[in-house]
Amino acid sequence: MAQVIADRRDVDFVLHEQFEVGKFSKSPIFAEFTKKTVDLVINEARNLAVKEILPTQKIGDEEGCVFEGGKVTVPEAFHRVYKLFCEGEWLAMNEDPEWGGQGMPRTVALAAGDFFNGANFAFVMYPGLTHGAGKLVEVFGTDEQKRIYLKKMYTGEWTGTMLLTEPEAGSDVGALQATAVRNDDGTFSITGSKIFISSGEHDLTENIIHPVLARIEGAPEGTRGISLFLVPKYRVNPDGSLGEFNDVVCTGIEHKMGIHGNATCSLTLGGKGNCIGTLLGEENKGMKAMFLMMNEARALVGMQGFCCASASYLNALDYARTRVQGKHLLKMMEEDAPPVPIIQHPDVRRMLLRMKSMVEGMRSLLYYHGYLEDLKQITEDDAEAAKLQGMIELLTPIVKGYVTDRAFEICSEGVQVFGGYGFISDYPQEQLLRDCRITQIYEGTNGIQAMDLLGRKLGMNQGKPVMDLLGEMNKTIAAAREIPILEGLAADFQAVVKKLGDVGMHMGMTAMSPQVLNAFAFAHPFMEVTGDVGIAWMLLWRAAIAGGKIERAGKKDKAFYEGQLKSAEFFIKTVLPITLGKMEAILGNNGAAVEISEEAFGGR
Repeated sequence: MAQVIADRRDVDFVLHEQFEVGKFSKSPIFAEFTKKTVDLVINEARNLAVKEILPTQKIGDEEGCVFEGGKVTVPEAFHRVYKLFCEGEWLAMNEDPEWGGQGMPRTVALAAGDFFNGANFAFVMYPGLTHGAGKLVEVFGTDEQKRIYLKKMYTGEWTGTMLLTEPEAGSDVGALQATAVRNDDGTFSITGSKIFISSGEHDLTENIIHPVLARIEGAPEGTRGISLFLVPKYRVNPDGSLGEFNDVVCTGIEHKMGIHGNATCSLTLGGKGNCIGTLLGEENKGMKAMFLMMNEARALVGMQGFCCASASYLNALDYARTRVQGKHLLKMMEEDAPPVPIIQHPDVRRMLLRMKSMVEGMRSLLYYHGYLEDLKQITEDDAEAAKLQGMIELLTPIVKGYVTDRAFEICSEGVQVFGGYGFISDYPQEQLLRDCRITQIYEGTNGIQAMDLLGRKLGMNQGKPVMDLLGEMNKTIAAAREIPILEGLAADFQAVVKKLGDVGMHMGMTAMSPQVLNAFAFAHPFMEVTGDVGIAWMLLWRAAIAGGKIERAGKKDKAFYEGQLKSAEFFIKTVLPITLGKMEAILGNNGAAVEISEEAFGGR
C-alpha cells in the first residue's frame, strides 16, 4: 500500500536508528517514553492524520474562511477534527502534564507533527499558534496569568495567536505604533491595528488569547521600548469564566494564494477605547520574550514547508509507479514494446531521487533540531547545555529558511512529475505548492533568516557553535570512513565541510569590513550552502547506519537501506558539486548587487 503524508519507515528510522529516542526513557523526565510507547504515539498520530485530518485538506482549500460582520467562520469540517485533536491531547505534546501536556520528548512530538502538518497545516496552525502563545504564558506569565490561561490554552479550550505585524511595521517590528496606557489597577489600555494575524479570529473556540506587542507611553523608540501584553478576545473573570467583549475587532481577512483554511486577519484593538491587557513579562522586554515564541514558530514553519514537500514526494512516487506512459528508453525502436510506468524513465527517476534525498535529509535535520532540545533538557552538565543551546540557535535560521526554500522546490518538482495533471486541482500537488509558498515569507522572510545566520549566529560566542557543529559533522565522517562503500563519499563530504569553514571565515571577516554590504548581499547564498552541507551531513549519517546493517537485513529492510546509500550518493555526487560552485561565487565577493544604482534596475 502506498504511503501518504510521511513515509512511516523513514520516520521510524530517524527516531529509532538515527537518534535512538527510546534511550530517553532512561532519564526520569522521559521515563514513560520507551520505544514501545513512542511507536504507539506515532501510530495514533498517523491514524488521526490520515483518517481524519487529511480529508479536510481539500475542503479547507475550497471552502476557505468566511468573514461577515466582524466574525470569521472556518470550514465546518475543521470543528470535528479540532475536537478530536484536543481530545487526543496533541496540542501541547511536549509540555508539562500538570498544564494539559503529555510531557513527551520534542523529537517524538516532531514526528507526530510530521503527520499532522502534512495532512493539513492550515488547520494545524490553529493549535500550533496556541501552543506557542501558551509557552509565553508558561515562561513569562505571573502565577495568576498561568492559573487563568495556561491549561485552557494547552488543552485547546481557548486558542492563541501572535500579534506583531502592523501596516507600517512588518519586518521592522521596532516601528510599531500600538500603544499601552497604564491604568490605576495595574492593567493597560491597548490601542492599535495589527495585520496578517494567523488564526486571529474564528469560531473554533469561545475565546482567543492574543500576545500583543505595544509600546507603553513614554517608552524608548525602537525595539528597546516594546512590551508584551496578554489581551484576550473576551475578558476573563477571576473564577475563569468569560466576561465582557474586550474590544478586539476583526476588520477583515486576507484572500490568499494558499492556506485558505486558516484565517489571516486584520485586527483593531481598542477602537472604542475599551481593550484591556495585562503585562506579560517585564516592561520594555517584549521583543526578548516574543523571540521565544518566534524561534519555536520558525521551527514549526520549517516543519510546515517540509511536510508539504514530504507529501508531494510520496504523491509523485505513487503516481510515477502507476502512470503508464511511453516505451522504455532501451526499447524505443521496438514496435511492439509495451508502455511502462514513468518511474522507469531516467529523467523521472532523477527528479524522484532528488526529492527523496532532500526529504530524507530535511526530516533528519528538523528532528535533529528537536533532538538537541531533548538532550539539553536531560543533561545535568551546564557546559553541555550551553553547547547544545548554541547549536540549536545556529540551526534555527537553517531549519526555517533553508528548509522552506528547498521544500518549495520539491513541491514544484512534485507538480512536474504529474505533468499536466499536477497543474490542475483534481490532484493535491498544486495545493501543496501554493500552501508551501507562505513558509518562505512569514515568521521572518528567508532573507531575514539569512541575515540572522550571518549577522548574529555565525559569530555568536566567538564562533563556538559553528565549531561545535563542524565537530559533530567530523564524527559522522569518521564513522562513515569505517564502512568501505562509504569511504569515497566521506572524503568528498570532508572536503566540502573544510570549504564551508573557509567560506564562513570569509563571510565573518567581510561582514566586519568596509565591504559589509557585499557580505550581506551573499547572506542568502551562504545560508544555501550551509544548508546543503547540513543535508549532506544528515544523509551521510543515515548512510553510515544503513551501511552497517545492510548485509544482515531482510529483503524489505535491505531495499530501504539501499535507498539510504543511494540518497547520500546522489546528493554528495550531484548536488554538492553545485554547492562548491556557489561557495566559489561567495568567495569571489562580487559587488554588482550593491554597486548597481537604483536607476540602472530600469522599469521607469
